[in-house]
Amino acid sequence: MSRVMRQLRRTLTAILTAGVVLATPVLATPVVAAPGGTVPRAPTGHITWHPCNDAGFPGMQCGTMRVPVDWSKPRAAQLDLALVRRKADDPAHRQGTLLLNDGAGGSSIEQLRLATRNGFPDIAGAMTQRFDIVAVDPRGVGHSTPIRCSEPLKPAGVSYFPKSRAAFDKVVAHNRTFARDCLRRNGPLVAHVDLTSTARDIEAVRTGLGVRRLNWYGIHYSTLLGRTYAALFPGRLRTMTLDTALDDTTSPLTRIVKETTGAEEAFNRFAAWCTHSAKCALKGHDVAAEYDALVARADRTPVPVAGGTHRPLTGEDIRGATQDYLNIASVTWPALAEAIVKAQAGDATDFTVDPDGTLDPVQVLVPACLDNARPVSTFEQADRLHKSLAARAPHLGGAVRSWTALVGCLGWPVPAKPVQAGRLISGAPPALVIQSTHQALAPHAAGSAMAAQLPGSVVLSREGDDYSMFLLSPCVREATNRYLTDRILPAPGTTCTN
Repeated sequence: MSRVMRQLRRTLTAILTAGVVLATPVLATPVVAAPGGTVPRAPTGHITWHPCNDAGFPGMQCGTMRVPVDWSKPRAAQLDLALVRRKADDPAHRQGTLLLNDGAGGSSIEQLRLATRNGFPDIAGAMTQRFDIVAVDPRGVGHSTPIRCSEPLKPAGVSYFPKSRAAFDKVVAHNRTFARDCLRRNGPLVAHVDLTSTARDIEAVRTGLGVRRLNWYGIHYSTLLGRTYAALFPGRLRTMTLDTALDDTTSPLTRIVKETTGAEEAFNRFAAWCTHSAKCALKGHDVAAEYDALVARADRTPVPVAGGTHRPLTGEDIRGATQDYLNIASVTWPALAEAIVKAQAGDATDFTVDPDGTLDPVQVLVPACLDNARPVSTFEQADRLHKSLAARAPHLGGAVRSWTALVGCLGWPVPAKPVQAGRLISGAPPALVIQSTHQALAPHAAGSAMAAQLPGSVVLSREGDDYSMFLLSPCVREATNRYLTDRILPAPGTTCTN
């Protein structure tokens, strides 16, 4: 392992085990502020650039751009998009602009900050040498005009796994109260943070950058955004790299079942790893049994959080926080073991932070309520589905992101407007789809489902349990850079093992 990669993993581990949430404290100070402390307001359709005054973005440019809240009413309310641009290290051989966009509550700007802090420019090769890197926070997220709501997303006494009709009615009533608060505080933006509106923003960004075609690098939910953009604006992408693709071509219920199965398998792999790894704080223990005991105990008597900064956590809360701890085996698996040990000792703090650190749970949920159909509307339907998931996932119980979206959007007053997925998309470049063989957020088969929509695309498998694989895998970096520079895809069936 290289010195830079060792430093990357050490720093990420320190961030995770310290329970640092980057999104909350960092996003409170806009990175787009000008050196004098003011934020210049760009005319609609234009990007205003200035040197970043944030030490996390050395030598980079920060920008703002105004776009319509509702693209069908371009002269009505406007919102601000925030961007950070890192110019190519080798301008004489520059090949274009690479757009980073995480979508669904993830701040691309904060991901760029984290990657820069952890040696990204030193390991990226052609990506940073030959391409301007542009991170843009999606509408409603992070440094762009953000959705902020004052009601708690899931207060004490509200369960996303209701065991009675009364409990079901309670979560529906709270969701309506939460949504009304969001609408009151954010206005029409709440109804326009869907994939299609966000993709139209990306086209405005492309125009504002003055480039004929973009290069796309998307992770997880942004794979759907990239696919949506390619369908709406054919010919506007030169390359598409899609890391940990999602599959929205099946029914929402099928997607929940597949995600539940994958997350449970990931947990079992974590538990098996713990039995022999010196990096696991529970080495030699029956990790699955101890986790189940912790969840059961917390459901009886919620586990406190240090300092009283958060309500005590139930077993449902602990389960709901576990999936994201399974996403990067070398970093988050040791952190999960330590979180379990701390909670066993009476401090559940580590289950109150998202290991990603760039996610805002409200900004994750609100777009999900627009982008996903709502196939469940009654307690009986929810109960049947929950029992089916619990049978498949005895440890996590089906506590995965898609279940949270399904139940968290019950009673939502704004109609859903999901993208119609599955058809062949013309005018899109053959994509490089990078998919782990085992992953808690997306099954390996989701990569093939995405590639099938983009003619000529290839799935590059990577043996392991990780996402965000460019930072973790030399093999993935080599394949990605070859694709970016020469538009040559790996042979179908290729698997990276490092």
